[in-house]
Amino acid sequence: MQRLLFFSFIILLLAACSGSPESNESSETATVQRPPNIIFIMADDLGYGDLGSYGQEMIQTPNLDSMAAQGMRFTNFYAGNTVCAPSRSVLMTGKHMGRTRVRGNASGQMKQSLVDESVTVADVLKKADYQNALIGKWGLGEIDQPGMPLNQGFDYFFGYLNQVHAHNHFPEFLWRNRDSVMLDNEVQPVPRAYSQSFVGGYATKKVEYSQDLFAEEALDFIEQLQDQPFFLYLALTVPHANNEAGNEGQEVPDYGIYADKDWPEPQKGTAAMITRMDADVGDIIDALQQYGMDENTVIFFTSDNGPHREGGNDPQFFDSNGPLQGIKRDLTEGGIRVPFIVRWPGHTPAGTTSDHIGYFGDMMATFADLADVAAPDSIQSISIVPTITGNPEQQQEHDYLYWEFYEQGSRQAVRSGKWKAIREPMFTGEIQLYNLEEDIDESENVADQNPEVVEEMRQMMEEAHEPSPLWSVDS
Repeated sequence: MQRLLFFSFIILLLAACSGSPESNESSETATVQRPPNIIFIMADDLGYGDLGSYGQEMIQTPNLDSMAAQGMRFTNFYAGNTVCAPSRSVLMTGKHMGRTRVRGNASGQMKQSLVDESVTVADVLKKADYQNALIGKWGLGEIDQPGMPLNQGFDYFFGYLNQVHAHNHFPEFLWRNRDSVMLDNEVQPVPRAYSQSFVGGYATKKVEYSQDLFAEEALDFIEQLQDQPFFLYLALTVPHANNEAGNEGQEVPDYGIYADKDWPEPQKGTAAMITRMDADVGDIIDALQQYGMDENTVIFFTSDNGPHREGGNDPQFFDSNGPLQGIKRDLTEGGIRVPFIVRWPGHTPAGTTSDHIGYFGDMMATFADLADVAAPDSIQSISIVPTITGNPEQQQEHDYLYWEFYEQGSRQAVRSGKWKAIREPMFTGEIQLYNLEEDIDESENVADQNPEVVEEMRQMMEEAHEPSPLWSVDS
């Protein structure tokens, strides 16, 4: 009821603001002239090799494979980081890991919150009168912090604020705007070893699956917002494991088509989560076609970092990182290079593949470009609109991309063209150098043979890192 009332309020507000028509333009012409709707769908811990269009042979993803066939598949696209909160901070702010505010997971501490001065992609789209909805997992501010989504440009929010809460796919409650919505699940809380303030848990009574609720909420939002441009950030929580559920962490209502497979139970769960998500993406595309919104909606699909080894999951079973080395929490390619698909009928050439080197931070400039508004200053963001509209000759390139990671003793990485450098620990370790054109799995360190390149990469690392009082190697 709350949801329907909220969406009804939006419709009334739009009607009040629209006024009387001042021209004889047809509705079809008006639709063409307005900026496109933007849907950004992000999986959680989905590997580069987990989709059929990226080489997966065991997990069925027909809708996402069709989305790739109807649009553009990127092969050199990167997440903001190798774990969730900082990756999302890069996405929201258009600043890489050396500059963005949230540079790690910090269990609800203020340093894991955006602040009043933060400018998000939602803030920028508001300048073009977009209605902005976040459905799913946030991770950048609690209910009483300035980073809470409604303080950061979003008009509507439904989901999890805290990433530990988001571990549980059958939670006791979810947030709708500033109110908690109780669900029919019953949960056994499990305190985190490093925090008594934020506890995870697992359901002892499983009735309402959060992924299904997010999909329903997204479809409702799309149905109600047909007359004004919108931004839907659908931040899903699959196939992330429930870390508090042990080897039963791949939570899903049923194993579906994998129930009779001779596979370990966690692998059945992982595959079922991914295929269930794939069906939800298909439903969203069907809805856009049903409402005549298909050609005026650009859809992005990706993952927040590489595949995980949690809750009993074995990323090698499905070859989830494909040809890449490493998984979540690594700065090798498997931890940060992610699937990235763009579909925009009539604008994005169908069945194409791009090797453009981009990352989450580019969404700030890209969304601003799509909405025809100015992006903020002092960001590390380049619009990829030329690429996704079939004009790669007009595409600007990054001098380099940069990452930092403060766990496990710390590490940092930079990519510039074919070269990739990793240094661990940060600032003081020896730099490893890889030629990704010849060595995509980063198996041969060629630093000794290329001292001048190593020095260039060192200088890039020093230039990229801006010290933060909130984040240090020993924090």
